[in-house]
Amino acid sequence: MSSMINIIKQNSSFVRPQYFFINGFHDIPHAKLYYMFLCFAYVVAVCGNSIVMFIIFTQRHLHIPKYIGILNLAVADLGESSALIPNLIKTFLFDSQYITYEACLANMFFVFFFIALQSMTLVVLACDRFVAICLPLRYHTLLTNTSMSVMITGMWLVNVVIVGTTTVLITRLSYCKTIVIDSYFCDHGPLYRMACNDNSANSIMAKVNTVLVLHVPFVFIVLSYVCILLALFRITSWEGRVKALKTCISHLLIVALFFLPFISTYIAAVTFSLHPNARIICLSLASAIPPMLNPVIYVLNTEEIRGFLKKKVKQNTSKISNLHAL
Repeated sequence: MSSMINIIKQNSSFVRPQYFFINGFHDIPHAKLYYMFLCFAYVVAVCGNSIVMFIIFTQRHLHIPKYIGILNLAVADLGESSALIPNLIKTFLFDSQYITYEACLANMFFVFFFIALQSMTLVVLACDRFVAICLPLRYHTLLTNTSMSVMITGMWLVNVVIVGTTTVLITRLSYCKTIVIDSYFCDHGPLYRMACNDNSANSIMAKVNTVLVLHVPFVFIVLSYVCILLALFRITSWEGRVKALKTCISHLLIVALFFLPFISTYIAAVTFSLHPNARIICLSLASAIPPMLNPVIYVLNTEEIRGFLKKKVKQNTSKISNLHAL
């Protein structure tokens, strides 16, 4: 590995390695079984999110603000899984742990871009539930297909700026000590801490990213649901409260799946020294499980999507029965 450190590109200011080495787990037996589980999670995520996207695209009655948001979440889930897990499989199942400098930065950009997109999409869906329950008479005025599309386009642009700036700042770092990244992908934290020159700007940007991608969205969603709960208490009938609350269950489950693992890992890392293996397991599960389960949650809890699938299953069953009758 020492020979790889000597293979460098040096310009007038910065020392850049030609390759980085993705370390992965530290001395864990049968780690490949865990990577195979992540491969399974990826296949389920691709199939599930593709089905959700297909249903929303093809059913015109689902071309409404709520489902535009769900469609964007499916795109974000699919993008994040595809940016992370295929590279992980290639890296560890096929023992290809070296990654070029340019490919490493591209990998970091897309992983963090789609994670940020997931977080912000959950905020938009929280807005949808807030307006639907707290301001029902103004729902169709405030939330139109146009306004939802504008919000989603704005999210994409903001994420490009935030994650792009974070990635560009990495190019200002010199690597003259090690090329080993203690993570399972080109993770921003380990990457900037490896540098042998001033990384204060990167440290600040890491904190800004954490606040903008995790803290602010989570606080906004919590405040939205506080307002929703207050609105539910004003509904006189118990049936009305339950009916309104049911429309929030899918979103609440997905919010919990996304935020709790990331926030728990962040608190653990800040509170005490978190072992790299524990960090890798927590973050990889936090990245792999939500894209796998989100489509299942929406299918089980969304009447329109569930109804469409039941209709298709019934049609296919009838066709098979007719063929057997012939």
